[in-house]
Amino acid sequence: MSLLDVRSLTKRFPARGGGRWLHAVDDVTFAIEAGESVGLVGESGCGKSTLVRLVTRLLEPTDGRILFEGHDVGAIPAARFTHTAARRRIQMVFQDPLDSLNPRFTAFDTIAEPLRRLGTADERTGVTARVAEAAELVGLPRALLGRFPHQLSGGQQQRVGIARAVVLRPALLVLDEPTSALDVSVQTVVLHLLAELRQRLGMSYLFVSHDLNLVRLLTDRVLVMYLGRIVETGASQDVFDRPAHPYTRALMSAVPALEPGERRMRVRLAGEPRSPIDPAPDACRFHGRCPDGVERCTREAPALRQAPEGDRRAACHFAFDGAAALPTG
Repeated sequence: MSLLDVRSLTKRFPARGGGRWLHAVDDVTFAIEAGESVGLVGESGCGKSTLVRLVTRLLEPTDGRILFEGHDVGAIPAARFTHTAARRRIQMVFQDPLDSLNPRFTAFDTIAEPLRRLGTADERTGVTARVAEAAELVGLPRALLGRFPHQLSGGQQQRVGIARAVVLRPALLVLDEPTSALDVSVQTVVLHLLAELRQRLGMSYLFVSHDLNLVRLLTDRVLVMYLGRIVETGASQDVFDRPAHPYTRALMSAVPALEPGERRMRVRLAGEPRSPIDPAPDACRFHGRCPDGVERCTREAPALRQAPEGDRRAACHFAFDGAAALPTG
């Protein structure tokens, strides 16, 4: 049994004018195993943030199921899910640490709040000791626990946010661009901390980021999203080195080289993305930008195809037909 099993998850928002719908997340299916780190990538507006908010039960799904540790948490109304036992098992680290912290709470109160709201009787009794333990886990000096967010640096603020998320020892930690608001030097420290915490606490990660090199380094598997749908999934190394979907190839070609002297041929896309408002159900959503598109793509939406070898899937009629490594030059 997977830790998280998302099945045909859909979220539509009403569009202006009435009778029309914006398809933010459309028939998305994936799973996360215990102890696994899964990356979620795609350009802005593809539906990543909406998907994250559905998984963490901050939004109500339009359709589909969200199974967590065998329980259908998607069927629980978001307002009621806050008070269930599963709430403590799914936690989130937000993009901007300052915006996600209550300015009236000290670092101690911020870390203690989940214990007070969701903790057991023993945890609520031993709040001080557990907050100190969480602060130590994330490398936050105890001398800073009495400070307010504006009195902390960006890296210290994010450590408070991470400590708040892990103090209840969740099974799944959702990381929504956790380092994008930090200086580069601080990013490295926080990323090392997240990698260490995953090993020490045995958590699973859903890691959302625009920095594809971070996703490549910190995840076991990656999901590539385009206009509300998963268009490719597989082991991170395979997807980055030998992408099968044309959109993934363009996305990965923009990744800065890790090796000295390595250069990649940039795959440039023409045209504009299709509208997410009532997209044609029988057409590929990437058609019009895709360099490999043919007439068939306008009348037959591709399903996720399984690769001949390995656990790879891509939503393209021509996926895995002689897929090759990204061109260099």
